Amino acid sequence: MRSRDLTPWMWNDALSMLEQAERLHRQFFRACAADPNCWEPPIDVVETADAVIVHVALPGVPASAVAVRYDHDGVTVSGMRRLPASRAARIHRVEIPYGRFERRIVLPLAALEPSTPEMSDGCLVLTLRKRKETP
Repeated sequence: MRSRDLTPWMWNDALSMLEQAERLHRQFFRACAADPNCWEPPIDVVETADAVIVHVALPGVPASAVAVRYDHDGVTVSGMRRLPASRAARIHRVEIPYGRFERRIVLPLAALEPSTPEMSDGCLVLTLRKRKETP
């Protein structure tokens, strides 16, 4: 006769979901390829009829701590997120990445016109207008 106790089945599902969440977290905040001591913030790149808009997730990072560098084949966003706790504080858990960050976004800048970067709702927003083609 089979047991009706579903606890082991539910426990296995819960552990499986936790493992998946950990894998996603490690993927989400991966280290920079060039420097293992920095991290890459996640981005969204959205194209409209007249622009390419890049959202770089940087909650808690002041605009003064962010540098945006444009070159012929893309944009590099870099900066520093400081740990908010003082040295006397007891840290119980740290899941948000801190320290130096850098993210390289490859874009065809010859066809795009960058406008002034803006911080909005914890994201750096880069709007790059499409250049009008001349006949």
